[in-house]
Amino acid sequence: MTTSIDAILVPQGAEYRSVCKGLSRASVATPPVFAIPAGGVPLTQYLERWQQAGHFSNLAQPNVLLMGLCGSLLPQYSVGDVVLYESCWEWKSDRKGGDYRQCDRELTASVHSVLQKRVTLVKALTSDILIYSAPQKCDLGQLYGAEVVDMEGLAALEVLTRAGVAVAMLRVVSDDCRHDLPNLSAAFHSDGSFKPLPLGMGLLRQPLAATRLVSGAMRGLRVLQHATTSLFSTRR
Repeated sequence: MTTSIDAILVPQGAEYRSVCKGLSRASVATPPVFAIPAGGVPLTQYLERWQQAGHFSNLAQPNVLLMGLCGSLLPQYSVGDVVLYESCWEWKSDRKGGDYRQCDRELTASVHSVLQKRVTLVKALTSDILIYSAPQKCDLGQLYGAEVVDMEGLAALEVLTRAGVAVAMLRVVSDDCRHDLPNLSAAFHSDGSFKPLPLGMGLLRQPLAATRLVSGAMRGLRVLQHATTSLFSTRR
């Protein structure tokens, strides 16, 4: 890569493990990987503690790559598609409007130059709640002009950009906008981790949607692993 990456941030759990496995097969030196909590508020708290611990205090312009899975807001983006964020809107369920931030152009261009045709540049939306309804996904995509949705992007941009850190975001689509997901809103702890019992009950209540969710996540994780290896390999 023409621009070095000083750290990778990945949501804890399966996404983190996939990225680490992809890095283990890379052919060049790789940066440290940090497992982050799911959701904007837990991530903001995590990154504030991260800064207080003095990460990158010796670097004038640190470069951080956020990786993981995301959901599609438009029909043309399907499970397994690799996307690179240009910018990110914020959507909060309890009010209109929201913040907007751009990813670092130089770092984004550097990642794009490596993956080239294997990745698509997109505009993203960060939601404070899990968007599980297919109609709501389509409505939000049209309202914000966004192609994909996640729960961490805008928080990472706000905290890190304010601290002088350049941020790029590379994700893989794990669910489309044509089908509902299980409603797992009650399955999150305040720190972003899952509650096992509510998670299991939420999946059992909607078995077809749960099967589709698991299948999409497994495919997305495989692609995420391969994309990670490709990004940190000398052979393109």
